[in-house]
Amino acid sequence: MQGNASYLKRFLLSRSTSVLLVLILIVIFFAVFSPEHRFVDPDNLRVLLSLGAEFSIIALGVGMLMICGEFDLSVGSILAFCSFIFLKLFELHLSLLFIAVITIVVGGLLGLLNALITVRAGIPSFITTLGTMMFWRGLTILLSGGEQTACDVSALNTPAASYFLSFFTGQIGKFLPVQFFWFAIFAIILGVLLHRHRFGNWVYATGDNKDAARAMGINTDWVKTVCFIVVGLLCGFVACAQIGRLACFTSRTGDGWELKAVAASVVGGTSLRGGMGNMFGIFLGATTISVIENGLVVLRIPYFWTYVFFGLVILLSVLSSMYIERKQMEMHR
Repeated sequence: MQGNASYLKRFLLSRSTSVLLVLILIVIFFAVFSPEHRFVDPDNLRVLLSLGAEFSIIALGVGMLMICGEFDLSVGSILAFCSFIFLKLFELHLSLLFIAVITIVVGGLLGLLNALITVRAGIPSFITTLGTMMFWRGLTILLSGGEQTACDVSALNTPAASYFLSFFTGQIGKFLPVQFFWFAIFAIILGVLLHRHRFGNWVYATGDNKDAARAMGINTDWVKTVCFIVVGLLCGFVACAQIGRLACFTSRTGDGWELKAVAASVVGGTSLRGGMGNMFGIFLGATTISVIENGLVVLRIPYFWTYVFFGLVILLSVLSSMYIERKQMEMHR
């Protein structure tokens, strides 16, 4: 009985468990108080699972990078630039498969650039990605003229276009948007990589103590580079999904996503200092941020209030994480 009680206490003090409970309470709140219960309306849930998943896919990569001890504030700008690359290639009437591959590869290359500047020049990733955030956003606006441009893949009315849309923005069964399916798949892949593969051990070791990790023979620069590339690849993937869903390009796409992604990771229990966090927690944190944003829209609350709620959630998440860490340390004494 004492062993069961101890296991239950550890479970309740788990960061992922607390995030899950908070998420459930938030869902219940919006379901009860939204006008005419619109939050649980099937149409709204489909919007939540599609739009929220696009952001959440990128948040998964940002979370893993934060566990590695680095930040990427350029994800929104990389997303916008990748979308612009997709638009330009689409206007050349190239193969959609080729366009999608190039768009994703461009995202990976931009992630690689962030990594090279950070690990080779020794510049903190916060500064590196702050600079690239401004550079790629500015370049995208400059090249596109800051205008919204139509990019309707469905207008091609070809088998390739139909397959592209089904792959990136389709629907599984009668309800589930394929974007949420990809969100879950990427979470599983990165979760296995982080928690069941030696690369995951290297990520945690690098984020916890880079010098000690190097002393153990871990190539910390390589580990960080891979994590940056993963973030870039996910940005390129989401760029394809957004173009397919919106049928247009806008230079302001992904605006503010960099801070939301960090918020999602923090809410999920990822430490800002690195070396702590898990993929399930990041999954829940990203979902929580998406639910809050959608729920406030359904409640018809002015959008700027979203940032107020995000700020409160982040502060409460950090405080609860500190409390849980303190209790866990007491249990292990």
